[in-house]
Amino acid sequence: MRRRIPAIALNIVLVFIAITTVTPVLWMVSASLMSPGEASSFPPSLLPKQPSLQHYEALVDRLHIVRYFLNSFVIAGAVTLISLFINSMAGFAFAKYRFRGRDRLFRVLLTAMVIPAQVTMLPLFLMLKTFGLVNTYVGAIIPGLASIFGIFLIRQFAYSIPDSLIEAARIDGASDFKVYRSIVLPLCRPILFTLALFTFMGTWNDFMWPLIIMSDDSMYTLPVAIANLMGEHTPDLELMMAGSVVTIVPVVVLFLAFQRHYVRGIMMGGVKE
Repeated sequence: MRRRIPAIALNIVLVFIAITTVTPVLWMVSASLMSPGEASSFPPSLLPKQPSLQHYEALVDRLHIVRYFLNSFVIAGAVTLISLFINSMAGFAFAKYRFRGRDRLFRVLLTAMVIPAQVTMLPLFLMLKTFGLVNTYVGAIIPGLASIFGIFLIRQFAYSIPDSLIEAARIDGASDFKVYRSIVLPLCRPILFTLALFTFMGTWNDFMWPLIIMSDDSMYTLPVAIANLMGEHTPDLELMMAGSVVTIVPVVVLFLAFQRHYVRGIMMGGVKE
């Protein structure tokens, strides 16, 4: 019995942490179904007295949430697809190609990871303004097209690819791009799923950059639109909760759908040189 006490105590702590983490999300869903003013009552209600979808209807009819949803999907989807291509090529090159200054350049990239993203937003905005890309989808997409973290993740995983496979393909006359397409991409599938989830969720939830680069409210992403909703409808807590539910549902569904690949990529992504 004494040997089981630590395991029981650990399970109790984990259950408590899980309940603490999930409770706000469950209340958010519950509040989105409440009548106006019900979520602001004291003591606050845990469950709606008369569940209603009126706030979701208001999001669609009055606030055009579908437009903001599509904006977020287009930007997050484009960033994810393009960044996977760029990061995977760069990571493969750093792992398997020998060129002068490779290690030094990679150390410089790793050093740049400690620079807060907010520091680079002003010069990046001024550069995009010079090219006329402010208030455009392209301007919102460009900063996420390559990431140091993504290159690092692919590079570490690519070390597990046997050099003999690459050399055999080259002996058979395969070009560098064909080696990348036919050998590297299939073998890197677990880490690519992981990076895709990281990238999509990070871009989908990004608030600061779309707020800076977009001036036309019809081009806002969901986080920016929900923030404006909070400012315009401060007393309507239930409406804000409905907007928050709409924002988190896609990333939750995406994570659950690819959870197996995500865990596998995380477990296999620590391969060392």
